[in-house]
This record gives sequence, C-alpha cells and structure tokens, in this order.
Amino acid sequence: MPLTLDDVLAVLRSVRYPGFTRDVVSLGVTQGVTVEGGRVRLRLVAGPGDPAVLELLERDVRSALARLPGVEEVEVARGGTGGGLPPVLGQRPSLAAAGGLDADLLPEVRHVVAVASGKGGVGKSTVAVNLAVALARAGARTGLLDADVYGPSIPLMMGTDDPPRLGTGERRLLPFERFGVRFMSLGFLVEKESAVIWRGPMVMKALTQLLGDVDWGALDVLVVDLPPGTGDAQLTLSQKVRLAGAVVVTTPQDVALADAIKAVAMFRKVDVPVLGIVENMSFFLCPHCSERSEIFGHGGGRRAAERLRVPFLGEIPLETGIREGGDTGAPVAAAPGPVADAFARLAERVLAGVAPSGG
Repeated sequence: MPLTLDDVLAVLRSVRYPGFTRDVVSLGVTQGVTVEGGRVRLRLVAGPGDPAVLELLERDVRSALARLPGVEEVEVARGGTGGGLPPVLGQRPSLAAAGGLDADLLPEVRHVVAVASGKGGVGKSTVAVNLAVALARAGARTGLLDADVYGPSIPLMMGTDDPPRLGTGERRLLPFERFGVRFMSLGFLVEKESAVIWRGPMVMKALTQLLGDVDWGALDVLVVDLPPGTGDAQLTLSQKVRLAGAVVVTTPQDVALADAIKAVAMFRKVDVPVLGIVENMSFFLCPHCSERSEIFGHGGGRRAAERLRVPFLGEIPLETGIREGGDTGAPVAAAPGPVADAFARLAERVLAGVAPSGG
C-alpha cells in the first residue's frame, strides 16, 4: 500500500519532545509534513534554546520514520517561525517576543500575587500553596501557578499526578482544582524524574505560556510560586503581567535575610509593590511539653521588614503537620488548626494589601 500522510503523522506522534510526555506533533514542533511517494519532508521548529535539542529531535524523527514501511528518503529542515513552542502547547503565537505588559495573558484575573524568596530552602512553595488554600477558604476565587520551572513541587503538594486536559474549542490547558484552588505546573508536562535544563529564553517562554495557554477563568487572585533568586522568571512575570504585589518568604537566620533583602530590592527596581515579608519556620512548639524553641533564631523577618519599610505579614511555625501536608498533597491550611489560622491571617493581610490596586 502507498505511504500516506496519516501513516507518517502516526509515527511522528510516537516521538516525544526531550524531557516531556507530549509528542512532537501535538506540541507543534513538526511542521510542513509532506509525503511524495517514498519521500517524507518536514521542518522541525523547537523555539529558542540549546541547538542540541534540535539535533536530538532530528535523530529521533529519522529513526522513527526509518522503521515505517514505504519510507525511502527523509528530508528534515530545522528552524523557522511560527509554532515550535514546546514548553506547553505550541499552538499560540509567541507572546514572549513582544515587549511590555500583555493584557491578553490573564484577562479575567483581578490580582496577580508573586510569592518569592531570595534563596531556596525557606519554604516558599509551602507558603504559596497554603496561602492559596487560605485565600480560597476566605472566599476569594483563587488560582495557583507553579512558575518554578527547575523544581516544580505544586503537583506533589496539591496531591495531583494526572496529565493535564485540553479544553474544547481553543486548545488551552484546563487547570486542576482542589481545595477550591485552580492550579497548573510545568511539572504536569515534563517527565517526573527528568531535569529541566533550559537557558533564559526557554524559561521566559515557558512561563509566558503557562500564563496564557491555561484557561484560568475568572479569578480574584492568582498566586504565582516563583523560583528562588532574582532571575529570568521574576523579570518575565514583572514585564508581562501587572503584579498587584509580591510576598517575600524568609527564615529568621541572617543568611536567608540577606537574600530576602535582595529580593525586595529586585521587585522595587521593576516597580512591583512589596506586600510584605513573612517569616517561615519562625519557631518550633513542642507537641509534648509545649516548650517553644527558636531553632533558626527569631524575629529576623520582622526586623528586615522594619528596616526595608515594608509590612511584616506574620510568622509561620516549624510544624510537622506542614511537612506532612506537603508530602501527602493535603495542605495544612485546608483543615482547622493553629497553623491554618496563621495562614488565614496571612491571607487576610495579602487581600488587604492588594485591595487598593483595584478593589
């Protein structure tokens, strides 16, 4: 039987983009596929990033097509414009290339709040998840975006391991929803144990698409869990979306506070309001004797807030239940208790901070 375009596309759908669970056809990486007799022609468009990705893709495509009966010759061109956006869907024009704020990214979201830290290991994602849950419990329509492309942890902490679904009509991802929070993460789109090794342009494009290619719907607050530090993701978010403010997470010790101060300085440079500083792992309260132990010191977050003239948003204790909730996908803020109360107070202060920017 003669070779058909459907035969070729079926084989190409077995080729996955490196590190992703999605295939090169659904991601829009293969373009202009034609079949003439036994000759197959196509173009690979993988977007900006390491050229080695295109080399690996071409090798895998050629290998797959070579096993298809009837294929005598394969011509592969690389690069081009339009499509080739592997981080999420590869279906929409690139928004990352345009400068300035993009009103089309989140048209139904009232407030975007970034949760950031100057360094890793301070519990930033834990605070982001529980803040989002507390906001939802307070009655706000809440979303949660995991923008930590190098270490996405929202899937585990929100207790969902399913692949994302596409909505009807427009090819947009539908966010997951648990505890009243809609959420999405790059972790749902990449292989679980693969390392995301991307340069700046790929990080920026992935974040832009996670904003624009997800059907967030109408939200009062979208909480964005940023990677630690002051790099590409932070700059992309501040340039593409009008941020209502940033919450900076720190622990009490000096090494964390020094980096938190840098995070505050970064947001000020890009004209993003700093809603305040929250001190995580502030103290440990023994469940047996109720003795309080300040393992990492205490009060550093409040002192940093006073020094920087930003609000101090509160203290979150070092609590076994917080860790267990994160590991089991049951955020501690979702159930009544003293720690949930601490996150509820944090949510109240965040809502009060964003209210002046639009009600």
